[in-house]
Amino acid sequence: MEFFDTHSHYNDDIFNEDRQDIIKEIYKEKITKAVVIGYDVAKSKKAIEIAKQHNFIYSAVGIHPSDIGSSENEIIEQINEIGEMIDTTNKVVAMGEIGLDYHWEKDKKELQKFAFIKQIELANEKKLPIVIHTRDAIMDTIEILNGDIIPKYSGIMHCCTLNKDLIQVVLKTGLYISFAGPITFKNTKNTELIKIIPENRILIETDCPYLSPEPNRGKRNDSRNIKYIAQKIAEIRDTTLEDIAKITYQNALDVYKIAM
Repeated sequence: MEFFDTHSHYNDDIFNEDRQDIIKEIYKEKITKAVVIGYDVAKSKKAIEIAKQHNFIYSAVGIHPSDIGSSENEIIEQINEIGEMIDTTNKVVAMGEIGLDYHWEKDKKELQKFAFIKQIELANEKKLPIVIHTRDAIMDTIEILNGDIIPKYSGIMHCCTLNKDLIQVVLKTGLYISFAGPITFKNTKNTELIKIIPENRILIETDCPYLSPEPNRGKRNDSRNIKYIAQKIAEIRDTTLEDIAKITYQNALDVYKIAM
């Protein structure tokens, strides 16, 4: 039984002391594929660097809504740098993470929308899927996904909120839905929605070092915890851990266009 962690942040500084040790350990624990996700120019470069060092790791590059520039011109400069990175390596498998976050950045909503749409355009140009972040911005995320500029090469709603409207639009747009540690939390609601995700669209992730699942909530997260997320999904969907591992592994290969 093998696992694919579709969303990790081993480019985060919190791993500076033991990054290589942790990456060796996760492979021993049968996490045999992982994608390191960028969120600004520097961390996107770091994601590529890590991916180049390990055959089983890939990278995504992009500008998180909390890290966008303070003007449209600054955002364009950031996106141009991201575009140049993509052309330097075959280890970039997606554009991300990109999207909207009104929890931390309430005063930059229009700039966030601008950056989100421009990065969808770049992903389409580079023939890459996108990795979407949305927090406290469900309606505007839905509006963009229903708009004129849509992802042509699929993508992932990362750490998906259990909101029926969002899930329906994401599926209609042809995207995949990924679940992380929060679905294991005792106060999580609407877990029944996990049952409506088609088998060929469901993914798992850790979002490490963040969002550690139960029973390790509050501790630094890493890909070894992905089994708890898979197990929770298996329980909700009345199937086995092995089945969820197999299904989500193949789906991840498909969306990221990675050959075995």
